[in-house]
Amino acid sequence: MRRAMRIVVIIGLICLVLPGILTTASFSHATAERACAIIAPYQDPSTQGSSAHFELFGEGGLGWQCYTVGAYGGDRNVAPLGLFPSIPTRPEPGQPT
Repeated sequence: MRRAMRIVVIIGLICLVLPGILTTASFSHATAERACAIIAPYQDPSTQGSSAHFELFGEGGLGWQCYTVGAYGGDRNVAPLGLFPSIPTRPEPGQPT
């Protein structure tokens, strides 16, 4: 009886916590993609697109990294977006973010 109660409690906790984690991850990914779409053309005007990836050991450290896609010379890291990305203010062309 005690074992069954522990299993029910553990499953209940997982059911309470997992949706919050998934929602946060989804929201962060969408925000990182939008922020990257704003930053990439200003940092590299020859880019054809942008892509945001979550990296543990990226150039900017732990968090979301913004990469150009299809630019001359291949994909390159243009900006670290941080652990919790936000939509940036408009950067000046050629200035590091």
